[in-house]
Amino acid sequence: MKFHFQHFLKALLLGLFTLFFANLHLTGDITKYINPKYDYMSKMAAILFFVLLLIQLTRIWQEKHSHHACSHNCDHDHGNNHWSLKRIVGYSMVAFPIITGFMIPPATLDSSIAANKGFLISQGNKESNDGSARESLMEGAESLVEKENIDIYSSEAIDDVALPNNNYVSEEEYDEKFRLLQESETIQMTEDMFSTYYGEINDNPNVYAGKKIKMSGFVFKEEGFESNQLVISRFLITHCIADASIIGFLTEFDGAATIKEDTWVEIDGVLEVGSYGGYEMPVVKVTSLNVVDEPSEPYIYPVLKLLGN
Repeated sequence: MKFHFQHFLKALLLGLFTLFFANLHLTGDITKYINPKYDYMSKMAAILFFVLLLIQLTRIWQEKHSHHACSHNCDHDHGNNHWSLKRIVGYSMVAFPIITGFMIPPATLDSSIAANKGFLISQGNKESNDGSARESLMEGAESLVEKENIDIYSSEAIDDVALPNNNYVSEEEYDEKFRLLQESETIQMTEDMFSTYYGEINDNPNVYAGKKIKMSGFVFKEEGFESNQLVISRFLITHCIADASIIGFLTEFDGAATIKEDTWVEIDGVLEVGSYGGYEMPVVKVTSLNVVDEPSEPYIYPVLKLLGN
């Protein structure tokens, strides 16, 4: 029997990828990379890596063939090929992402990312003059937002395990929660309906002016804000963190200058109609503010309706 180091190295890399994906799911950190709707894809990837690992393990120890016919044009892998610069670069490119994945823990997106991506408080309201703020908010997610043709009574529906932020709701629940937004004196910006409520209020600030609002998020300050202005923000994840968008309401209160960026706060306030950058928008006048811990699930997701029979 002969030990083939390169086959061992391939098995090691496959094993590490399997462990990495399994760890993300066991710890729940997978939601820091992708929308929970798509976690089945990474589960499939972990299973595939595991199957390939089992196959590769059989190749590490093989009988030594002293008489192996092979022409000079033979190009299949014997597992004991000499190392070359090309081969080293190839292994390094495969090893780099898994090494960094284990060494660098997943971090929550913060205001520095928000500053680079731009803030929808101005983008969305610029579009609202044309009646299309919600379309801008959910750009690129037409197949996800508001509706998904899933039978909630079918055994082939989604897993029984609740998804973070409960971004799946039945059509009846959605209509009821939207009715509460319109009729309640105090608007509760809960995670499951945050993006929908935000889009509606942003589109129709005059309709909701004078209503009380309660929400939580992290502090973001854009260049050009007054000393009493900040934004209570959340990151909206449509597919993965690469398409994350920051949404939230412009907020005004006298102590804004003392609150540092990325601080998580919970506020009570009153919605008014103000302006920013020459565009009309909802503004929250804060009546109370409390600093809170960052939630275990800091991101929000588009609302998906489950359609019953």
